[in-house]
Amino acid sequence: MKTLFAAAALLLSSVAGAAIWPERPLTIIVPFAAGGGSDIVARIVAKYLTESLGRAVLVDNKPGAGGNIGIVATARSKPDGYTFMVVSSVLVVNPSLYKQPFDPYKDFAPVVDIGASPNVIVTRADSAIKTVGELIALAKKNPEMLNYSSPGSGTSPHLATELFKFRAKINLTHIPYGGAGPALQAVLGGATQLGAFSLGSAATHMSAGTMRALVHTGAGRMNDFPAVPNMTEAGFPNSDSETFQVLVAPAGTPQDIVDRMSKEVIAIVKRADVREMLRQTGFSVIGGDAETLRVRIAREVPMWKEVIDRAGIKPE
Repeated sequence: MKTLFAAAALLLSSVAGAAIWPERPLTIIVPFAAGGGSDIVARIVAKYLTESLGRAVLVDNKPGAGGNIGIVATARSKPDGYTFMVVSSVLVVNPSLYKQPFDPYKDFAPVVDIGASPNVIVTRADSAIKTVGELIALAKKNPEMLNYSSPGSGTSPHLATELFKFRAKINLTHIPYGGAGPALQAVLGGATQLGAFSLGSAATHMSAGTMRALVHTGAGRMNDFPAVPNMTEAGFPNSDSETFQVLVAPAGTPQDIVDRMSKEVIAIVKRADVREMLRQTGFSVIGGDAETLRVRIAREVPMWKEVIDRAGIKPE
């Protein structure tokens, strides 16, 4: 009888705890510097979550090591429902690129597959390189001349550009940065001739006319930038790739909290105003639930491992 009462008390305590969550502010970790795609998405989500949950939702940027510092920090956080992470495709890439810094299957609870952006290779608007064909010709003529910035080693834009180099048989020197923000500034400031980014990171500069996209890695043409060819049109089929943005929690986070957070964030990103806001940054909303994200992770981990192995990509 005592055991029965104890079990009932534990159940009631759990239900009561879930009913009052959240009792204090939440944190969304972003494993990159401010200004990039993950940061943009996290801050939009945090703003509306603060309204819907009635508690402050703070964004904590933890850049470095290609995203690993922030990712590992999330994995090691207490799974109490107060720490989450908005992270890009590095979640499924880094386990194959580094010496298993984390396990994408065991260390995290999937929450929401928020959406994705194609990757773009860009130059500054006043660059003499006007087309992807001119880029290839110049790189072949001067193999050591060109370099490009990216949000970090092993990020989706980096891998997409390395695959492009491999297919085009050209050399471009990779200069990794600790996030899209500083990598964008490297292009704008002339530190690098080229840059590789998710469309979500570069779209504002493309729209403002400060950057020119030479090629993108999505399928078809981009609605807001229809003049930019895709990889197939540039002569390199089977080179499609996107930079996704997803929400995860530390493994062991209570399922009722994961379910509540998933419901809240899906509702936010499917709002017409939020969808339009994200579209203007080159971001296509998916709004998939935890199972949708679990399937994506299971599909993309081996896919990117194959790309890394075939292209011989190593962390820098």
